Amino acid sequence: MDLFVALVDVVGDSLDDPSASGAELARRLHLSRFHCDRIATAVAGETPIALRRRLLLERAAYQLAGTDRGILDIAVDAGFGSHEAFTRAFSRSYGTTPKQWRRQPTHPFFLDAPSGVHFHPPAGLRLPARRKVTSMDIVTGLADHHVSLLGELIDRARDISPEVLDGAIPAPDLDEPPITPRRMLDRMVWQLEMWLAAVAAEPFEFPESGRAVSLGQLRDRYEVAGPRFLDLVRRVSAENTFDETFVDSTCAPPTVSSYGSMIAHVLTFAAVRRLLVVDAFQKAGMTDLGYGDPAPFLARS
Repeated sequence: MDLFVALVDVVGDSLDDPSASGAELARRLHLSRFHCDRIATAVAGETPIALRRRLLLERAAYQLAGTDRGILDIAVDAGFGSHEAFTRAFSRSYGTTPKQWRRQPTHPFFLDAPSGVHFHPPAGLRLPARRKVTSMDIVTGLADHHVSLLGELIDRARDISPEVLDGAIPAPDLDEPPITPRRMLDRMVWQLEMWLAAVAAEPFEFPESGRAVSLGQLRDRYEVAGPRFLDLVRRVSAENTFDETFVDSTCAPPTVSSYGSMIAHVLTFAAVRRLLVVDAFQKAGMTDLGYGDPAPFLARS
C-alpha cells in the first residue's frame, strides 16, 4: 500500500482517539516508532504525531470560528488536558489566543504543512492532488466520458424493450419529432460523424428524419466515430489549438468554426441527449446508470 495514503488513513482515523500516541500510530502502521517517524517524515514532511497535532489544531480553529462550542470542550477534543495548555499551543501556531480567534479569525485555519494534508470541515481531511489537473485535462476527460457513456448506452439499449426504445419521450425542441431513445442515440453518433467530416473537409449527408437504424448499425458506426473524435480532442488539447479555425462545409452556407467551439457544442448538446436516454432507461427499470454524471468518471481518471 502507498505509505502516504496509509499514514493519512491511520492519522485521520485517530483524531477522536485519546490513546493515539506516537507509538500507537506506529503500531497501527506496523512499524517501529523510530522507523515510522523516519519514513513518515520522508514521505510527508512530518511525523505521524506532529501531523495529528496539527490537524487537531486546525479542527479546533475551525470549531472556534464556526461553532458555539465551549473553548474547553474544543480543547479537550483537540487532546489538551487544560485550557491553559490549549491556549499556549494555539497561540504559538496562530499568533493569537483561542478567544481572540473566535472573535475575529484573521486568516484561513490551515497551518503550514509540508504534507499538504489539512482538516476539511466538517469532519474530513483535504489531501493534496496526486497530479496537477489542467483545464485541457478536463476537456479531454469530458470528451472521454461522453464517448464512453454513449457506447455503454448503445450496448445497454439491447436490454430495453422496443416500446421504450422507439417510444416518444418528453424533450426540449432540439430535434425534429418524434424524439425517442433510439433517435437520440443515432443523433449523438452522427453528431460525431458530422463534425469529423467538417474538420476533415469531407462531404456529409444528413440523415433522413425518422429513419430506422438498428442497434448493430449504431454500434458499428460508433466504433469508428467514437475513437476518431476522441483522438481529435486529444490532439487539439495536446497542441493547445482550441482557438484554431476550420471551415465547416456541412453548413449551408459554410461557416468558420474553432476547434474549441466545436468541442463545446458537441459536449453541451450531447449532455442533454444523454440525459434524455438515461432518464428513459431509468423509467424502464434500468436503475444502475445513475444520470450520466461525469464527476465519478473524472474522479477515477
